[in-house]
Amino acid sequence: MAAHSGQGGRLDVAVARLDRAMALLDQRLAHRLAEAGAQVGGLFDQDRAQLATELDAARARQRELEEAGAEASAALARAAAEIRGYLEQDEA
Repeated sequence: MAAHSGQGGRLDVAVARLDRAMALLDQRLAHRLAEAGAQVGGLFDQDRAQLATELDAARARQRELEEAGAEASAALARAAAEIRGYLEQDEA
């Protein structure tokens, strides 16, 4: 009987060690998953910030182009008015 309880005791110790190892592995895995999730979230935030910066730059460029277009249109209107004025003077 003593030999049998000695083997059972060793088996109990081995099972306890395995349980501790599994618990440690679970903790490490949970920690790594949390780190990976934080990195992905951080990358998403960086991408979103980069896209927002690019959108702001594109909108600024759009405003510049609209202003340049309005200036060009006004210049063309002035030139057309001048030409009409010269043509009307020639006809008179």
